[in-house]
Amino acid sequence: MIIKVEAIVREEKMEDVKDALNAIEVNGITVSQVIGCGIQRGYNEVVRGTEIDILMQPKVKFEIVVSSEEWEMKVIDAIQKSAYTGEVGDGKIFTYEIRNALKIRTKEKGYEAVQGVV
Repeated sequence: MIIKVEAIVREEKMEDVKDALNAIEVNGITVSQVIGCGIQRGYNEVVRGTEIDILMQPKVKFEIVVSSEEWEMKVIDAIQKSAYTGEVGDGKIFTYEIRNALKIRTKEKGYEAVQGVV
């Protein structure tokens, strides 16, 4: 089974999460800067004397593809521990089953395409 783990975390936790994934020898991480909102719905800020609602929060999204449910749980645990602050806005983790994977260079498919990932 091929599984994709996506985690959306606070910007300031990016290095902690990256270090935690490196510590468990995850090979292959995609990181993107994203914006969004959850239950907190942003905050109010005064800009040039005018109060405005900031609805979208800057976050960091990690995408990791793993080759087993065992690795899925290892990755989730590492992210959860390293991204945790206990405050609203710590983020979310999602997992998806991937139907197929293809390595462009070698044309390997499925499990073989993600071997060496984790």
